[in-house]
Amino acid sequence: MSHSVSGQFASRFGRPPELVVRSPGRINLIGGHTDYNDGFVLPMAIEQATYLAIAARSDRIVSVESTGFGRAEFDLDRLGPGGPAWAEYLKGVAWALGGKLQGWDGWITSDIPVGAGLSSSASIELGAARAFAAISGVPWDPVKAARLAQRAENEWVGLNSGIMDQLTVATSRAGHAQLVDCRTLERTYVPLPAGVTVVILDTGTRRRLISSAYNERRAECDRAAKALGVDALRDASLDAVALLDD
Repeated sequence: MSHSVSGQFASRFGRPPELVVRSPGRINLIGGHTDYNDGFVLPMAIEQATYLAIAARSDRIVSVESTGFGRAEFDLDRLGPGGPAWAEYLKGVAWALGGKLQGWDGWITSDIPVGAGLSSSASIELGAARAFAAISGVPWDPVKAARLAQRAENEWVGLNSGIMDQLTVATSRAGHAQLVDCRTLERTYVPLPAGVTVVILDTGTRRRLISSAYNERRAECDRAAKALGVDALRDASLDAVALLDD
């Protein structure tokens, strides 16, 4: 697909891209809704990914075409809402990165089903972060980039997600899952057993997390932790829950 996105970029912008970024989707094997409670998760990257073919501009304009989702353009000096919804992830990442970022032309395509629970949003966020870093000469730190992408999703896009999606996209290793402590971000890579294949089945069901009950669930967990007198539900004990019931 990288060859295809390079060709699409060249056809649109009349020059070859300087860089093609690949940013995978992810699945989670164990630990649903535990990341934002400072718990443990066992995710892994998947073969499906977002691809960004990019080349620097001489100004601070980001002009992007996307396969199937149209065109977006924004000025890094005047970031604000407006335009296609998918471009908010790009703008949010630019806002979170801050500093004197360089503008770029880009073509984005992806084979991650949108709204299927495979972190297409985190994929485009980390792809954008890598693009901005490469074009602007910003040193690449995958963990820091994951935190900034999470901030973009929380504060710009408006979804109060945990760190799992962004961290998995940024730091996964081929052939491995990784056990993540979502409080400390300590990671242990777990190799898949020989002969094991992880199969993902697309049911065709789609969701938009921003308009779903996701933020409500997070708020409920935060209220429960406060009622139990702990920083996060990770710290809750069965005895404390039993006392609360009484």
